[in-house]
Amino acid sequence: MRNYVRRHLLFSAAVACWPLAVMAADAGLIIENPWARPAAVGQMGVIYLMVKDTGAPDRLIGVKTPVADEAQLHESKMAGNVMEMRPVQAAPVAPGQPLVLAPGGYHIMLMGLKQPLKVGDAVPVTLIFEKAGSISTTATVQRDPPKP
Repeated sequence: MRNYVRRHLLFSAAVACWPLAVMAADAGLIIENPWARPAAVGQMGVIYLMVKDTGAPDRLIGVKTPVADEAQLHESKMAGNVMEMRPVQAAPVAPGQPLVLAPGGYHIMLMGLKQPLKVGDAVPVTLIFEKAGSISTTATVQRDPPKP
């Protein structure tokens, strides 16, 4: 009887969460080419990717990953002759205007790495969107950006 109740509760929880996953997919957001640079434990890591939008405009408002103490959305910009990097609260994504996280622009900073990021490793990352909710993907650790 206990196994039946446990299975019923697990099934109910899965059914309750199912619409959330569908909503993220129905929002028309597509995550492409997620990758991370190699880094040592305790150092800062970085993840790059592209978000394409085939639905309504949205905003990336947060990120999380189990491989670091903290993950933040950052932006690098030239200020005079100096490249400055700063955290940002959100980054826009809209149809026909993909959000590109790449060297020299928006990127995901990983602070307090809990494990080394070695070439070939897979790094789970969850992107949190204002309207679409959470979308999980996996970044591959590599030295150079993926070939288009």
